[in-house]
Amino acid sequence: MSFGSEAVGLARAAIDSEVGGTDLNHEVSDGRFRNASGAFVTLSTYPGHDLRGCIGFPMPLLPLGKAIEEAARAACHDPRFPDLGAEEVDCITVEVTVLTVPEEICADGPDDLLAQVVVGRDGLIIDYRGRRGLLLPQVPVEWGWDAGEYLTHLSLKAGLPPDAWTYEGARISAFRGEIYTETSPRGEVVEG
Repeated sequence: MSFGSEAVGLARAAIDSEVGGTDLNHEVSDGRFRNASGAFVTLSTYPGHDLRGCIGFPMPLLPLGKAIEEAARAACHDPRFPDLGAEEVDCITVEVTVLTVPEEICADGPDDLLAQVVVGRDGLIIDYRGRRGLLLPQVPVEWGWDAGEYLTHLSLKAGLPPDAWTYEGARISAFRGEIYTETSPRGEVVEG
């Protein structure tokens, strides 16, 4: 079994356990699951592909296997949506994004920042005056955003004005992600 299939399989098993109220009895064999890593789990409706939940850990605070398990459980209770019901479990697809460690982008002003952000490669985090927002690297691709639109939506995600990414003192960090997703509920897992 590939690493991506194991990652999504673990997330799917944690979702089944959380929604069904059962113990999680799922083993993974790849040694990468023991290394500390950031990870996000995204749930989407099928076939509509509407967001149904997305929770994760941007920093490598937990072993990857535990981060995936905890993110999957939390995604079932994403505060933006009602709790995931048992009748929905087979009507969603599961996506796991394994993150590199975020690094602050050192830019000489907004134009330099725009030039450094690569849509489709970079996930971004904004920190400004106690507010924080994160968007995964696949988000701007899904919405067809350019780098400026991406940074605008990142600011909005943090509850900041749309141009907050240009403010003195706003810190923008970038990370990359390995993305693994089901093509259909409980279906084939592809890297994307």
